[in-house]
Amino acid sequence: MAKPFILSPDDRPAPLNAGGFMISVLASKADTDGYEIFHQSGPEGKGPGPHFHPWDETFLVLSGEVHCGVDGQATVATPGTLMHVPGGCTHWFKFGKGGAAVLAITSRGNACEMFTEYDSGVNWDSVNKEQLVAVAAKHGQTVL
Repeated sequence: MAKPFILSPDDRPAPLNAGGFMISVLASKADTDGYEIFHQSGPEGKGPGPHFHPWDETFLVLSGEVHCGVDGQATVATPGTLMHVPGGCTHWFKFGKGGAAVLAITSRGNACEMFTEYDSGVNWDSVNKEQLVAVAAKHGQTVL
């Protein structure tokens, strides 16, 4: 059973590196009994390419512009924009000019475990696509 908690900015764990953009785990599925919450930020041009997974994912743009798409529908999302991606939908995003930040919430997923493995198990200076695809697949995500 999840216990209540308050997480101040000073108490956040160190952000995880996911290929040049940073992901701070605000709540894992262990903390909440199911869903996960992340703060994601990065410089212009960084972000995941097209992929899908069985868990739902919702993004709220906090700052900057985020170029994103879901199932072939692309847009430029500005602060306050909410994008909901049901499990199984192909989606992607890239941070726009000057970088951006989003709040992301996932349901019943393995995102926290996957991001942790990306941070500790992937050498981003010499990464190859096969390595990314293998890590993603291990956690239920399909990279296109």
